[in-house]
Amino acid sequence: WDLLGIYSGMLDGLARLSREHGRPPTSIGIDGWAVDYGLLDSGGRLLGPPYHYRDSRTAGKVEHAERLLGPETLYDVTGIQVMAINTVFQLLAERETAAYAAASRLLLLPDLVAFLLTGEARLERTNAATTQLVDVRTGQFARDIVDRLGLRADLFAPFVEPGQHVGTVLPEVAAHAGIPGRPDVVAVASHDTASAVLAVPAATDDFAYVVSGTWSLVGLELESPRTDGASRAANFSNEVGLDGTVRFLKNVMGHWMLQECERAWRRAGHARATAVLVDAARACTPFACVVDTSDERFVSPGDMPDLVRRACAELGEPLPEDDAALVRCIFDSIALAIGRALDEGARLAGRQVETVHVVGGGAASALVPELVAATTGRDVVAGPVEASAIGNLLVQLRAARAVSSRAEMRELVRRSFVTTRMRPDPVLRRAALGAARRIGRPLGG
Repeated sequence: WDLLGIYSGMLDGLARLSREHGRPPTSIGIDGWAVDYGLLDSGGRLLGPPYHYRDSRTAGKVEHAERLLGPETLYDVTGIQVMAINTVFQLLAERETAAYAAASRLLLLPDLVAFLLTGEARLERTNAATTQLVDVRTGQFARDIVDRLGLRADLFAPFVEPGQHVGTVLPEVAAHAGIPGRPDVVAVASHDTASAVLAVPAATDDFAYVVSGTWSLVGLELESPRTDGASRAANFSNEVGLDGTVRFLKNVMGHWMLQECERAWRRAGHARATAVLVDAARACTPFACVVDTSDERFVSPGDMPDLVRRACAELGEPLPEDDAALVRCIFDSIALAIGRALDEGARLAGRQVETVHVVGGGAASALVPELVAATTGRDVVAGPVEASAIGNLLVQLRAARAVSSRAEMRELVRRSFVTTRMRPDPVLRRAALGAARRIGRPLGG
């Protein structure tokens, strides 16, 4: 990751915001993606750029951890979906490096940016849970697991809770960036999914959500974790949310496949705007060809158009005849994965779900919400699109005592943003059910 480029861009944005409004922001909250981290030495210097979670260095590390701990221990203690991208497996790949030996602190990326701003090293709790090293019941690092994996417990900074004060912008940082004053940095729900779920405009507690972006995060908000055998077998995560809530969710494929297709088409010299591709895909026959997006071949960078066509051929599905049909195949296939995950999550949680909220980038187009309605067989409310930024702001507002409860936060979202409700289209629903059966991954209903 070009962390310093990200940090520089953020400083430029804060300076511009201050100029436009004639004063600095009252507070700053930082959220971002999970699992990736930076290592600092004893002087607070960054020991190299952070690795991307899709880096191949974690190959074989899940199996290595299972040999050390047994196949069930990691999930039973942490309640987190086992994925090779998780921090625990990145650390297993890191632990023999010179940087790891020289490190004094490990900070997840939003916490690392906060450190660069304030000089204060803290781990925000909702994001720390995604390391798969935090005990889901005690909320503390699982020291037994850390020790048995041969990792260093001394690297982990003290926790900070969403809404707590992290520090103020260092005077030298403010002066260099041209930010007047020294704004406060407030811990928010720094995992962007945690922030996005706070911005779900639900009026009751029995909702499900899809945070739709590079990944699709499909789940429910619960009051306590579920780590029983069925949840472990289904590989559902119990991620910590605001006020001790649990995001009972599953990571399934998102727009990554489309992003990789776009990169391949740019390299081939026939790139098209995303909006144009999505509009063209929407005009294609729905569920004409689909793939199983949980196939590991789709996780790493590669020639995604070719990978999709190969998967179609192996499944006996028709090959997409052009780029628009291939994009349609990807969106339909992702929607099938979302439908399966939501059915599974509702069953495991014993929750009757009537409405699914789709927030994030996928809510910007009608295609994703209408497909989620078809594959889940439930009403869908689409929006807001910038859910992570809104959830970030809501925690800052609560820190300033402008709002109090999660219910009040969500009421404010309902009053502030336009959403769209969609009902399942019967024809599209039948097509989705048929496609899921064709590839041997049936949907409920």
